[in-house]
Amino acid sequence: MSRVTLDANRSLGRLDRNVFGGFVEHLGRCINGGIFEEGSPLSDAHGFRTDVLELLRPLRLSVLRWPGGNFVSNYLWTDGIGPRADRPRRAELAWGAEEPNHFGTDEYLEYCATLGVTPYICLNMGTGTLSEALAWVEYCNSESRTYWADLRRHNGHDAAYGVPYWGLGNEMYGEWQVGQMPAEEYVRVASKWAKAILRLDPGVKLVSCGWNGWQDWDREVTEGLASLVDLHSLHIYTGSSDYWTNVLSPHQVERAIKYTSNFLSRAAYNQGLAHTPGIAYDEWNVWYRTNDGTLEERYSFPDALAVATYLNIFVRNCKWVKMANLAQMVNAIAPIVTSETGSFVQPIYYPFLLHAAAALDEAIDVHVKSPVVDGPEPVPGDRWQYRIADLGPFATIDAAATVDTARSKVAVTIVNRDPSAESSVDVRLLGGTFAGPATVTTMTEGAGAEPSPAPDIGRANVESRSQAAAADRIVVAVPPASFTVIEVAMVGTE
Repeated sequence: MSRVTLDANRSLGRLDRNVFGGFVEHLGRCINGGIFEEGSPLSDAHGFRTDVLELLRPLRLSVLRWPGGNFVSNYLWTDGIGPRADRPRRAELAWGAEEPNHFGTDEYLEYCATLGVTPYICLNMGTGTLSEALAWVEYCNSESRTYWADLRRHNGHDAAYGVPYWGLGNEMYGEWQVGQMPAEEYVRVASKWAKAILRLDPGVKLVSCGWNGWQDWDREVTEGLASLVDLHSLHIYTGSSDYWTNVLSPHQVERAIKYTSNFLSRAAYNQGLAHTPGIAYDEWNVWYRTNDGTLEERYSFPDALAVATYLNIFVRNCKWVKMANLAQMVNAIAPIVTSETGSFVQPIYYPFLLHAAAALDEAIDVHVKSPVVDGPEPVPGDRWQYRIADLGPFATIDAAATVDTARSKVAVTIVNRDPSAESSVDVRLLGGTFAGPATVTTMTEGAGAEPSPAPDIGRANVESRSQAAAADRIVVAVPPASFTVIEVAMVGTE
């Protein structure tokens, strides 16, 4: 039997709902043909696919990053405003496509309002200029009677949008990026941009462009920009055809958080800052099968277990991780796939859905005792060569937990990574008792009740049941290769 011990009085920090964020980029069919399709019988008057909106809403997304990604480094935002018929069609240099510019700033912000999410715009630091960036911020956020604010009014939106989050470029370290630059140059340019943007709108939250969290780039950028930004961005993708490599590689995030939090703390201390920036994992996902201009990955059930583990890690590290954006939301490495006649979900949809629905206000300390496995070595030929063996051995059971502010409810998220063994998990609550039966929701591989949407789409089955609790203990049968959420009331923990 495995044991998960919860200490509801030992808070790990307040969980920011922005960890349940999304990301859409002008890549393949993510936007055009995904969330936006003019002329489709499934689209509303704005061109938004209503079937996609109905699948996105249950995910309770908090924030939506746009327009890239690599795309942004050659994006002239003014191409995407005004009458659609007058907008220019441009060569798109990141993914080798053509961009019609029919989905631009006003459409994106209308989409955010329709979906009920906070906007997060990434600025073009590749071909873009500071003047263009300031104009974009003014267009979105200014209440003044100046040129760009008045142009927004002319384009049909009198009130300022109030976009709070602005990213200072995307992956500017990468040779695949238009406008790649070394860290020293990036800090020099981004500092100038940040100071000017904060003069124009002191209320915005700026995000510095990080790498993966353990590079010298991250150290140099945090030292140079910690006083000007609220968040430091990290990106990670994992995935492998080897089962254990696939489901355990998300733990590389814990290494990255350890290093980056030290970089940020060091910069804040040495510079005497009153505020230490947090971490934004504004691109993360499983992605290893596709490498074309569409990235239409078809996900398997082990990928869903990896996604569930990612979210557990973000919850446990909520002291530092203040935002995380699943990349991406529709068609391109996405939980949702569209066709001309409808849309359907892939297995990675469900752990996000269940996590976002269950998560409460604060993360609490969790101790896991379960069988362990050694960390795998990198698989020759895999795209992502993360060395995680030194982080092991890994418990086959991975868990996280959150409580509400009143300490009256707890939600526990458990991933059983063992592909062959069911586990009885003894969940113990320190310093209090469970009040009433628990709701236990379990995701396993299987067809479920719905017909198969397409032959190449993996399936998942989600079932809920009531489970009795005995004082401070609940024993839950967790199937092999599964994700389980336990939600229950509690008393006596204050």
